[in-house]
Order: sequence, then structure tokens, then C-alpha cells
Amino acid sequence: MPRALRPSRGLAAGWLALLGALLVAVPLLLRLLPAGLGTLFLIEFLSDGRVPALTTLTAPPHEETVRLASGPATLYRPLAPGRRPGLVLLHGLVPEGKDDPRLVWAAGLLARGGFAVLVPDLPGLRASRLRPADAEVVIRAVETLAAEPGVRADRTALVGISVGAGPALLAAADPRIADRIGLVATLGGYADARELVRYFTTGHYGFGEVRGRRVLDPELVRAFLRLNLDLIPDEEDRQALGALLEGRPLPHRLGPEGRAVAALLANRDPARVDALLEALPAAIRELLAELSPVSRLHRIRARLLLLHGRDDPAIPFTESLRLAAAAGPARTRLVLLSLIGHVDPAETSWWGVTAELFRLWGAAYELFRSRPLPRSSRGDDEAEGGTGRWESPGASLSR
Repeated sequence: MPRALRPSRGLAAGWLALLGALLVAVPLLLRLLPAGLGTLFLIEFLSDGRVPALTTLTAPPHEETVRLASGPATLYRPLAPGRRPGLVLLHGLVPEGKDDPRLVWAAGLLARGGFAVLVPDLPGLRASRLRPADAEVVIRAVETLAAEPGVRADRTALVGISVGAGPALLAAADPRIADRIGLVATLGGYADARELVRYFTTGHYGFGEVRGRRVLDPELVRAFLRLNLDLIPDEEDRQALGALLEGRPLPHRLGPEGRAVAALLANRDPARVDALLEALPAAIRELLAELSPVSRLHRIRARLLLLHGRDDPAIPFTESLRLAAAAGPARTRLVLLSLIGHVDPAETSWWGVTAELFRLWGAAYELFRSRPLPRSSRGDDEAEGGTGRWESPGASLSR
């Protein structure tokens, strides 16, 4: 899991005591599925596995390899009998892709909670590249998971971590699977690729009345840009910009498109970014628009669960504010947190920690509970062969 999404290492005794109190209530919580499943998942997640609340009470899932056109994916299937809702879990910019240790751990926990979890490799993100083709991989993953025996085909959840939220949201807007998606959850996701460019080139972020600036590691930014030089149409410009990013002198004069890219990379004024983006080659402008899920939210019929750390250094929390505003409150739950990201626990009061834990519990409950889609957001007809409800992963356990 990306560093920005790991629980704070120093979570103090106060909230650990609260988790202990919740553990005492486990027998009652198990009767109140999915609240119990959400609580057990949250206890284990927040304690980074040190309190194995869900692991102790459930069998490990069965793991198998599923073949997609893009490559192998891993399916985590609960051992308990019953038809299970599906969940597709999507990684961010990690070279290990679906085999990232934190992602594997999270997938196993979700499967213990009752989901049939499919984790595909996203080739673009695995290579530190944002590409629309990754959304196609998600679409194929949803279709493949729906065809698996014992998996409910009518309501699938998508969970995107960091920039993995982009392919999740773009896929959920695709008419081929829009009716099958009951929930899209994002952890530290983004709304507008143009705003990511503004953030990574200037350190500035904002939405509405919220403004901020963060000092970014320039080497990390340069490394990401070097991996995406294939977007520059002219070969000589690609080589020259590569030299520039490595701190070497330009080997020759840049062409018009290369100069436009170099001007954007050298700029540190957030107010100039829009004009500099408009000067980029048409192919890059079109790509940025295609990678921006905020323009596709009106096509999504699922509920949205948006979680973001206020101090997330990878993607600013204003991107989730932008997503929530565009989607509207009727089908969106936005949860901003300080427990996720790089936060000094000593600066968080006991009351603040308790309030955040209850907000996190509400998010976990949203993921695990059974909930019908609002009529206003699912269209006139139910998905073919579906019931119009997204069944709780623990439903068969409570029968």
C-alpha cells in the first residue's frame, strides 16, 4: 500500500483502548452484520495487523490465478459457502502491481470479510504511467469476476488506491459495466489530471476556498516525468527533454512542442499552468482530458465512497473535494482523515482521534453493508438478471 495510505505508526494508547473495547463487543457485532464485519476489518487494518480481529475469526481465503487479456490477476475467494458479492481491488503507482505486499494483505482481509476479491495488474500504473488502457483492464476484470461461479454478477464494488482511483472511476462510467457496479471506493484518489500537473510542477493545490502548497521531492517528480517521455511525439525532443530532466545541457534546440513541455516543467507559478497546458501538443491535452474522471462522473450509477488523508503528500485531499462536489451529495460519502497519511499523533487530541475512528467506521460500514442504488442514479431499468441490490458480503453468514 502506498506510504500515504498507511495508518500512522504512532497511533496512541487512547484509540487502541477504543479498539480493545470494540473487540469485547465482537459477539454482538457478529450478529449485526455488516457492522460487525466492518468493525473487525477496521480494527485489523488500523492496527496494521497487530490486532488480528478478522483473521482470528475467519478462515484464510483460497487464492487462484485468473487470466485476463492484459495478464494474470489474483482471485481471493472466501471459503465459507454462499454466493458472494465481487470486489475489484486496484493498485496505484507500485512496481509490484497486484503483488505489492500491502495490497495482498488488504485483499486477503476483504476476502475474509466475505468478498470475492479480484486483483488485476494495471500495466500503465505498474510502469508509473497514467494511461486510459488501464480502465479497459478494470472493465475486463469486472466482467471476468462476474462470470466466476459463486459470485454475484449484478453488484460489484471497485476499490481504487491512490491514482488507481482513476481507472476505477473511468471504468465505472463505461456503459458496458455501469449497471454492475454498486459502489466505487477511492483511497487518496484524484479528479482532474490537469490539477495533478499543477500540483507536481508547482506544489500548489486547491479547490473552492481551500488552498495549500507542499514542497515536493524534485527527484521523485523528475523520475515520474522521465518514465512518461513517450508522450512527446518528436524523437529528438524526447531525447533533449530526457537530458534536461537528468540535469544535462540540452543537446540541441527544442521544437515547438518540446519547448511547450519544457516551459511547463520549468514553471513554478500555479496561475500560469492553465495557459501552459493549452500550449501542449494536442495529443497530450486530449490524454489529460481522457484521464480525468471528474468529467465522467455523471455516467456513473454507483454510490461513491471517497476517503482521503488531509496530509496525503502524494495526491492532495482537494482532489476528493473536487470529486465529491462534481458527483453531488445524494450518492457520495466523503471522509477526510488525519489518521491516514503522515501525521504526528501527539498533535491529535483524544477527542479528535475518537471522532476520526467513528468516521472510519462509517466508511467501513458503507463498504460492507447491503444497500440499494438510489433510483435517481441507476437509470430506468435494473441490470439484466439483477435484483437492484448490492448484497452485503456477510449476508450468507447471517442466514
